[in-house]
Amino acid sequence: MDRVVLDSNAVVSALLFRGTASRLHAHWRAGHFRMVASAETLAELARVFRYPKFKLSDDVVKTLLAVEVVPFCELVKPEPGPAVCRDPGDDKFLWCARDGHATLLVSGDPDLLALKPEWSGIVIVTIAEFLAKLETPPG
Repeated sequence: MDRVVLDSNAVVSALLFRGTASRLHAHWRAGHFRMVASAETLAELARVFRYPKFKLSDDVVKTLLAVEVVPFCELVKPEPGPAVCRDPGDDKFLWCARDGHATLLVSGDPDLLALKPEWSGIVIVTIAEFLAKLETPPG
């Protein structure tokens, strides 16, 4: 089973919007991959959920994290490293993937996607590319 880091963009898209990305939610709930997260990536996710444009109360944010995200994650404590991404705020996802032994980092963030096809042995893919991998029959 793939160990995967989903950036905040991917999780928010999966949980708050209908469309292609929403299929990710069913896959993580079904255990088709193992999400890897850290305190820093979860804090970033909580911050993004609280953007005014989403109009989510603190209670809804806490529930989303407690019911739909955290139970499906393996939490790791990555060691920060030197800056890698052109947006240093995104490095937390790379360090989480590295130290969580993830094989994939799924992102919609152009700064992370600029590192494609991989960084430090971790394949960086879009949400659509990851869904295609999950939904293509073997063989």
